[in-house]
Amino acid sequence: MKKRLRVAVLCGGRSAEHEVSLRSAGNVIRAMNPKKYQVLVIGIDRQGCWRLYDAERFVACADDPGRIRLRQNGRRLALAPGSGRFIDLGKGRALAAVDVVFPVLHGPFGEDGTVQGLLELAGLPYVGAGVLGSAAGMDKEVMKRLLSEAGVPVTEFAVLYRHRADPAHLRSSVARLGLPLFVKPANLGSSVGVSKVRTRPELSDALRLAFAYDDKVLLESFVPGREIECSVLGNADPVASLPGEVVPQAEFYSYRAKYIDENGALLRAPVDLPERLIAEVQRLSVESFRACCCAGMARVDLFLTPRGRLVVNELNTIPGFTSISMYPKLWQASGISYTKLIDRLIRLALDRHRQKARMKTDC
Repeated sequence: MKKRLRVAVLCGGRSAEHEVSLRSAGNVIRAMNPKKYQVLVIGIDRQGCWRLYDAERFVACADDPGRIRLRQNGRRLALAPGSGRFIDLGKGRALAAVDVVFPVLHGPFGEDGTVQGLLELAGLPYVGAGVLGSAAGMDKEVMKRLLSEAGVPVTEFAVLYRHRADPAHLRSSVARLGLPLFVKPANLGSSVGVSKVRTRPELSDALRLAFAYDDKVLLESFVPGREIECSVLGNADPVASLPGEVVPQAEFYSYRAKYIDENGALLRAPVDLPERLIAEVQRLSVESFRACCCAGMARVDLFLTPRGRLVVNELNTIPGFTSISMYPKLWQASGISYTKLIDRLIRLALDRHRQKARMKTDC
């Protein structure tokens, strides 16, 4: 019998997207073929403590998106750089070796290159983008600049910094972008801290909310049109799924609509578009993936204007894997089941690790 791969699923994290991560991890674990994989769960609490859990019982209130949380009985762990081993701090000994790590972490301290750097130091293969791709994908300003440099059309934006307040810059940015506009933290996802500003008096509260999550905030122009999403899979030769569409049932596709309220948005996977537009969505998605130095997976979000123009809004390097998340839904619509998708992502992680191991490290 072929040996099962030991897969460590990382979830939770020090982020406002902590609960989303727990729900995504549960779905990833359920999709893994138990004949192929032995799964251990490493939950990261809000204080940054790593704990080992049984894959069957790592969360409490699993069916309640608002109350889901890590259980308190996990054994504390540490990762030893260079050894590739997780250390049980209570028993003072290493766990059995892990073959691959699957980070299911959203937001800062998980999706932004920090965990990826730690896994690189430990010499462990892991699913998803590397340090640079993760960091670029997390910072919306850097992402948009990279996309623009690659010739990918992006939404117009301006950047504000907490410690470099410039009222004149704010006024000129609002005048240039027009109203309505969006205000959002530069380094966060899942629409956390995002506001749609319709009038100037609403701007102060929107900025206060966004700066509560980040020292850098983006103002983005409002693009009328349809919200299109596309999933990308691969390393050196990425491929794009059929595109889907999000139809928010409120002002915009909020955190609640994405992860809590199953009626918060209509999800069309795939969406009925002309062949020409489908091909263009896929081309722009793959170009965005490459421009941001991604690997493994990413979801690309675009706008389709009434005149048929496509504009890339942003890219997500660890997309949601909840029951209503578009990344796996679009691959299912494209002929790749959830279980096969997990297989592909793990294989891509191992392939990339082997390729990097061939690089010279001496002069």
